[in-house]
Amino acid sequence: MENQRQKEKLNNVVSFIPNGDYYFNKALKAMDKDQMDKAYKYMKRAAELSPDDAHVLMQFGILEMEAQNFEKAYELIHTAYSLEPSEPEHVFFLAEVSGCMGMVRDAQKYAEMYLEMEPDGMYAEEAEEIIEFVQFEDIENEPLDEEDSEKLIAQEKARRLMENGQFNQAIEVLEQLIEQFPDLWPAYNNLALAYFYMEEAEQAKALLHQVLRENLGNLHAICNLAVIAYYEKDEQDLSQLVEMLKKINPYDWENRYKLGATLALIGEYELAYKWLQSMKRKGFAGDAGFYFWLAQAAYFSGYAEEGKQAWKVLVNMDPSKDGLEPWLDVEVEADRESLENNRDYIIEKISSEYSTHRMFGFFLLSKSAYKQEIIAHPKIIELAKYSGVEKLCLAYALGHQFDESNEMEKHFVRSMQVAEELYKSTSTITLEVQYLFQMWFVLSERALKDEYPFKNITALAAAVEYMFFSTINSNKVTKKHYAQKFGISTATLTKYVEELIEYLPFD
Repeated sequence: MENQRQKEKLNNVVSFIPNGDYYFNKALKAMDKDQMDKAYKYMKRAAELSPDDAHVLMQFGILEMEAQNFEKAYELIHTAYSLEPSEPEHVFFLAEVSGCMGMVRDAQKYAEMYLEMEPDGMYAEEAEEIIEFVQFEDIENEPLDEEDSEKLIAQEKARRLMENGQFNQAIEVLEQLIEQFPDLWPAYNNLALAYFYMEEAEQAKALLHQVLRENLGNLHAICNLAVIAYYEKDEQDLSQLVEMLKKINPYDWENRYKLGATLALIGEYELAYKWLQSMKRKGFAGDAGFYFWLAQAAYFSGYAEEGKQAWKVLVNMDPSKDGLEPWLDVEVEADRESLENNRDYIIEKISSEYSTHRMFGFFLLSKSAYKQEIIAHPKIIELAKYSGVEKLCLAYALGHQFDESNEMEKHFVRSMQVAEELYKSTSTITLEVQYLFQMWFVLSERALKDEYPFKNITALAAAVEYMFFSTINSNKVTKKHYAQKFGISTATLTKYVEELIEYLPFD
């Protein structure tokens, strides 16, 4: 009964993954304080967690509109309107974002609808201004027709679903779109990526090859095939695709950006830098994604200062990226035996069937230059299958600020401080010392279930090192040596060795 109570308590420790209402309220508070960067981040998370809440989507759409991301804003506001078509606010902002998109007739139509619904409403004056503007300008240029509008809405909806990890829903939207518009190649490319994220790589590749047969030279299809080959470690296909990409010289910005970002992702930094830098030189304003890839390509092509400057621009756009530079924790001459910089090893640990291996994998992730790439990959992180402690380890890797007034989180943080003390002692994690850390995560998982307080961080690290190395060479390992190394008494070391022995998996 006691073990069951402890297990239930541990599995309930997910306070760092709140619901949509929590983030929505945090966004509103940030807006009240004029902290718009935080407001955007929180509202985006709220929309991810509450994709069918019209009010949340509406507010997120307004923030996107203020950031001049009009296509994203249009899809969000249109979705909110579809969910609650009788809400006057949705109708007015649909008029406003339609105007921003150049869809002036739609802007007029929705403004008139708003005035019919609320002739004396909060936005009545603005609605009348929209109507007057359209009539005064007597705009002759045809706006996006209904068909183009439908394509735009569907593609933006699919993009948002994919960003939120809702790949099945995105596939459904894109398949319906392709059935209606069989030569809409961007939809095929996005559908292929959705299939790949659902671990249906063969279906994804078949779609991309279909695009290349029917739309010869489609750059996005070639890039997507290269990304799939990279993640599947298909060196032969990847080499052939890279050679193809090296021969392509795109003129328009969209294709140039796609090429540069793809080359940066697969590690072809110098060529990626060439294309991304050319866009910057010619006045490309870009978005956060552009500066992410430019920073990475520049830094790893030998232009470290330019890479750092590009990252500063990115952080100004998205403060959450501060401290997540892809080159952190990596020396210029990186130790090839360092497991925290071994991408494949980290993925292997995170994907293990054993919880303590995954905990160790998340600790490595916190030190790794590949953190952003691994976190961004839709198939590696599987939150639903993790225990409470594993979710805490993932949150730790992501830099989450824990609430130490919560006893469980306090104990967890102290257990990770022991791991940090071990890391400080070993300087790096190699194949030779990996089992020291794996031993600690076995002990700490069991100790956390027992509500162990982890009071003396230094003594616990000393005890773990002593226990580990004494099993390798018991004749030459002494308690005195490890007590002196960590600056504690032999009696203190003995005390904590005896406490940790209780958590060895003898049963």
